[in-house]
Amino acid sequence: MRIFLLGLLSLFFVISCKNETANKEEVDLLVINAQVYTVDSEFSKAQAFAVRDGKFIAVGATDSLLAKYTAKETLDAKGKTILPGLIDAHCHFFRFGQSLQNVDLVGTESFDEVVERVVAFQKENPSEFIYGRGWDQNDWELKEFPNKAKLDSLFPDTPVALQRIDGHALLVNQKALDLANINASTKTEGGEIMREGNRLTGILIDNPMDLITAIMPQMTRNQKVKALQDAQQYCFDYGLTTVNDAGLDKNTILLIDSLQQAGGLDMRMYAMISNTPEDVNYFLNSGILKTDKMNVRSVKVYGDGALGSRGAALRLPYSDRADHYGALVTPVDSMYNLAQKLAKTNFQMNTHAIGDSANTVILKAYTEALKGQSDKRWKIEHAQIIAQEDFDYFDDNIIPSVQPTHATSDMYWAKDRLGERRMKGAYAYKKLLQESGVIALGTDFPVEQVSPFYTFYAAVVRKDLKQYPENGFQMKDALTREETLRGMTIWAAYSNFEDQEKGSIEVGKFADFILMDEDIMTVAEDLIPNLKVSQTWLGGKKVK
Repeated sequence: MRIFLLGLLSLFFVISCKNETANKEEVDLLVINAQVYTVDSEFSKAQAFAVRDGKFIAVGATDSLLAKYTAKETLDAKGKTILPGLIDAHCHFFRFGQSLQNVDLVGTESFDEVVERVVAFQKENPSEFIYGRGWDQNDWELKEFPNKAKLDSLFPDTPVALQRIDGHALLVNQKALDLANINASTKTEGGEIMREGNRLTGILIDNPMDLITAIMPQMTRNQKVKALQDAQQYCFDYGLTTVNDAGLDKNTILLIDSLQQAGGLDMRMYAMISNTPEDVNYFLNSGILKTDKMNVRSVKVYGDGALGSRGAALRLPYSDRADHYGALVTPVDSMYNLAQKLAKTNFQMNTHAIGDSANTVILKAYTEALKGQSDKRWKIEHAQIIAQEDFDYFDDNIIPSVQPTHATSDMYWAKDRLGERRMKGAYAYKKLLQESGVIALGTDFPVEQVSPFYTFYAAVVRKDLKQYPENGFQMKDALTREETLRGMTIWAAYSNFEDQEKGSIEVGKFADFILMDEDIMTVAEDLIPNLKVSQTWLGGKKVK
C-alpha cells in the first residue's frame, strides 16, 4: 500500500509539473538573479528580464519571471551587474577599422619614435603609399609640429602621409606634395599649409589635407569589410552595441547597410552623412534610411578644426600664438544655407565645433533655422569651448554631444592655448547638461581610446589614466555616475531619435545589454578605467 501511495504521489507531482510548465509562456532567453540598472525614467533596478524575438518582453523580479516563463536559454547572472548596451554618441567606427591596417602612431613620445614605427611598418608591410595616424606633438618633449626632412631622406620615392591624432593635421613628405601638386604658391581656404619662410614644412591643417586624400589609393571592398568587422569586434568587447559614426560617404553607408542585411555585420549604427553635395542630396532625395541596425537621418558638418593643432576657431587670438585665430572650415554663408535647407526636412544637422567662435556661428545658425520648431535634436558635436553668453542657446532643439576624455587629454596644454578666462567655458559638461536637459557622450575614437569606461571615468572623476590631477580637472564641470550612464545609453539614444527602441532595459525595446563583474555605479573610482565586460548581447544574441 505504501509503495502504491508513493507511486501515486510521484505521478501526481509529474502531472503537476507538466501542467505548470504548460501554463508558462515560452521565451528565447530568461536572465535571472542579476543587478539590473534599467536606466528607465526612474533609474530603477530589477533582478530579471525575459527576451523574445530580440526584444525585452518583461522586466522584474526573478521569482515572478520564473513563475511566468519557461526559456530556451536561461542566464543566471549570480548577482552580477547588467547595463543597457552602451552607445558611443560620437566616434569614427569605419576610420578606426581602417587605422588597424595602417601605421599606429598613438602614444609616440617623440618624432624619432614616429619615424621608427613608420620604417618598421613599411619593412613588414611594403606599400606604395605609406599612411599612419595618431601622433600628437603635445606629448613630446619638443612640443612643436614636426618637419618632413627625415621622411624625405628615408622615403624619397614613396609618398608618406601621417595624420595627427585628432585628424585635423597631416605631415606629408615631398613625394606626396609633388603628387598632389602642392607647392609654396598653393592657396586654400579653411586651413593652413605651413611654411618656414618660403619652404613647405610638410604640415597641412584641415582643408588642405583634402588635396592629399585625393591622391591616396582607394581601399578595396574586401579591405573595407575587414575594417568594419575588426572595428565591430573591438566595440563588442567593450560593451558597445550602437555607434554613431561621425561622417560617412554614401557608398560606405550603403556597404554597411548591405552587410547588416546579409548578416555580415551586427553592430547597430547611426551614420552621419559626410557634408558633400552628392552624398547629402542622395539621402535627402531618398529619405531617411532606417532599419533595426542602421539609421541615416543626419548630416555631419565641420565648423572648425581642432584645438591641439590650433585649427579651432577662436574669437580672440590663441594665447600661445598672438597672430592666430584658427579658422572656420565651412564658410559662414554655407553653414547658414545648409541649416535652412535641413530645417525643412526631418534630417538633423550635427556640427563639429571646438572654438568659441565656431560655436557662436553654429549656435546662431541653428537658432535662426529652427525658429518656430521644436524637438529637432540638432547636435553640436564636441561643444568644447563656449562663451558664457552662448550657453543659453542649448535646449530641446540643440543638444550637446561631447567626449569627456578630450578634457583629460587636453588639460595639460589647453590653458596655454586659451588662457584663464576662456577655460571657464571649456569642457563644461555640467553646464551644458543643465541648459539642454540631456547630454550625449562618446569617445571620438580613434582620436581617443575605444573604451567607454575611460569616458565614464573622465566624466565623473575628471582625471586621466595616471590619476592626474589629484583633485580632478575643473570639477565644477563633472557629471554624476547616473548622469554619465544616461549619457552613454538613453540620452545618446534620444539624441538619435532612438529612445523608444533602445538605451534602457524596458519592455518593447531591443534586448541589447551587457554583463559586468563589477558594479560601475558603486565600484571605487580608481577601478573604473579597468572595468571589463563579461558578455555583450545584441537583440538577445550573445556577440561577446
